[in-house]
Amino acid sequence: MKHTKKSKSDSKSKSKSKARIKQVPDHHDAQIVLELYDLRREAVMRQSRESLFKFLPRSYEDFVAITQPSHPDNAAFRQVSSYFEMAYGFARHGVVNPDLLAEGTGEGLILFAKVRPHLERFRKEVSPTAFMNAEWLVENSASARLRYELFRKRVEKQLAS
Repeated sequence: MKHTKKSKSDSKSKSKSKARIKQVPDHHDAQIVLELYDLRREAVMRQSRESLFKFLPRSYEDFVAITQPSHPDNAAFRQVSSYFEMAYGFARHGVVNPDLLAEGTGEGLILFAKVRPHLERFRKEVSPTAFMNAEWLVENSASARLRYELFRKRVEKQLAS
């Protein structure tokens, strides 16, 4: 059996192909988005989403507090944040078209807009991978970027009041 040495360019192109963005949505993408929507209707998920709708961290300490097991909304935070990170990971790994996904999963972008001001410090001190998929989606999807900016401005207004 003959072994061949892989060039650096070969390994780079393979790693890039793993992160290939699905350019054109198809019926499989639609099915995934519909299933994700359906999962959001589950009773516990609805309660968790409602809890996080009210969540508005005004400081880094407010954000870190909800990540602690003793916080009353910790389970809701874990459920909702991990749900949207999972969904956004589908786009990051080329399973679903990012724009189509962003158009149907705005709540995750609202949560990202709420925590984004505190994320750099949180990643340094607590979790280096926190909200990486949401960040990727905003950076790689025009629809996500547009929606994120609208939500970011809304959150800023809420914080100012």
